[in-house]
Amino acid sequence: MPAHPSPSPASAPAPAPSPKPLPDAVRAYYAAQPAPLVAATGIVLDSRGRVLVLTPSYKEDLELPGGTVEDTETPEEGLARELKEELDLTVPVGRLLAVDSCPPGALGRSIVVHVHLVGPLSAERIEAISFTDGEVTEAHWLTPQEADARLPARIAPRLRAALAALRLGSLAHLVDGVPQPGSPAGLDPADRAALEHAGGFDAAAHRASRPKALTAANVLFTDAAGRVLLVRPGYGKPGRWLLPGGGIESDLGETPRDAAAREVREELGLDLPPGRLLAVNWAHRPGRPARIRFLYDGGVLDAPTLARIRLQPEELLEWRTAAPAELRDLVKPLLRRQIRSCLRARTEGTGPLELHEGRPAQT
Repeated sequence: MPAHPSPSPASAPAPAPSPKPLPDAVRAYYAAQPAPLVAATGIVLDSRGRVLVLTPSYKEDLELPGGTVEDTETPEEGLARELKEELDLTVPVGRLLAVDSCPPGALGRSIVVHVHLVGPLSAERIEAISFTDGEVTEAHWLTPQEADARLPARIAPRLRAALAALRLGSLAHLVDGVPQPGSPAGLDPADRAALEHAGGFDAAAHRASRPKALTAANVLFTDAAGRVLLVRPGYGKPGRWLLPGGGIESDLGETPRDAAAREVREELGLDLPPGRLLAVNWAHRPGRPARIRFLYDGGVLDAPTLARIRLQPEELLEWRTAAPAELRDLVKPLLRRQIRSCLRARTEGTGPLELHEGRPAQT
């Protein structure tokens, strides 16, 4: 037995706390760590979809707007500063489109580039662009294809991937300009298929890289005279008319039928459950997500029910009913074809119809 037994844990004195580093010491420690440079690039667009490309004064290659992030700036703050310094342009920096991680190059430092959307710029903002600090000598507004061809090989892949992410509503993950297997945007479909067949995806990368679709639910109401109920939104191009309805909150578990009922309730102030499904429409434009629309029969609304309509002021400006012959002047061709197909299905008691771009699918 020891002459002096050790104290029990309960009676042992607590160890002295470690001294807390001073803020200046913490800052100095992190400042001294090897780390990649961070840069921010802007995909600046005009109203015609053209891309702003710059001629810098200090090198031969063309550039996209932007530069290195400084001191404690975020990439968004750094890009906003660069736009102001280079072009005297004060505009909001939009959403992140791509991230490109590049290994050390001639400067011996790796770099992480954040690519953000800026614009579309109005004609007035474009007219006000000037080269205040002398770093830029000329600005070019090029089509995406022209910009891709004229930008240097280290930059053009970022432009392509960022524009793909913009069209898809997604994000591109690049390493040295090359889209990665799990990148939701920018990965060539042929490359994706080859990776799938070779088992080159893990579960997370496969899910992220699969094509996405946008889904919506709409309701076809008519009045006693057979006229179609339309609503005019306060967003998008002026003068267009739509069917009541909207996007399906699928990430919250909402079903198409639930979405149709919710949209009618929110947009029109009417608590009317949708009737039978009249059609499902598939629409697709190359390079963009497919759009799937579920179209339900809302039935015939009598005059008292129409009088109870209360529009959602944040979204809708007005409502009206229109005879089928009037739709040509009010509704875009794609939706017009869907409405007419649904009216026929309702009259003939057929459906649900499978529509492609508003036309019955070829079987």
